[in-house]
Amino acid sequence: MHGSSSERPALARGAGQRLLIVAGTSDVAEVLSTTLELAGYRIVAVAAAVDGLARLARERFDLVVVDATLPDVAELGRVRPTLARRPPVLLLVDYASLDRIVPELGLGERDYVTKPFRVADLLARVKILLRGTGAGPARGDGLAYDDLVLDDARCEARRGTRLLDLTPAEYRLLRHLLVNAHRVLSKEQIGRYVWGDHRGDNAIEQLVSRLRRKVDQDPPGLIHTRRGFGYWLGRVDGEA
Repeated sequence: MHGSSSERPALARGAGQRLLIVAGTSDVAEVLSTTLELAGYRIVAVAAAVDGLARLARERFDLVVVDATLPDVAELGRVRPTLARRPPVLLLVDYASLDRIVPELGLGERDYVTKPFRVADLLARVKILLRGTGAGPARGDGLAYDDLVLDDARCEARRGTRLLDLTPAEYRLLRHLLVNAHRVLSKEQIGRYVWGDHRGDNAIEQLVSRLRRKVDQDPPGLIHTRRGFGYWLGRVDGEA
């Protein structure tokens, strides 16, 4: 029997590779972060190209996604940073600016997608660039904050020596909080990441409450509420 013509090919997925997103517009950064995290990548996002170079100088990334319309991107064409490793870079460019020369950024192999981009196109270009580097899931470099550790390969979370018994939704929420440590996430952002849509404040409050009971059985508490704004993960300033 022939498959239905309405069937869509599976989207390209990652295997835990670390991606650096450089995007000055919060909407663009949020869409990229959510899309790539849901596709299985680990994300760090910065708002300026110079900040991206600073992170590259001290951390390992498998690929860099850069919004080529950032005002300071042009300056990087005159910079030759000393990097131990030069990851490939995927550029987001406006269709009208395709005829311009894009700076080298001191990085490795380059490709681009035009804005507004299709999710399938973005994930396909990321997958192709990573294939050229041989980058696989990072080993021994899992997400962690103090004694809280996530192992994406096993989908396990630990607080010290204690294994946390998390549901899939609780695990996704904890991962999102860890990736964005010390950053307040709104209920809408959490709902979109955990379920792909906004489930309502009550559902999110209950999910956060269940996760907090499991993570923060022992001090110090790591999951906090910023009333009227959302939730964040991290130590309170000055806490031992």
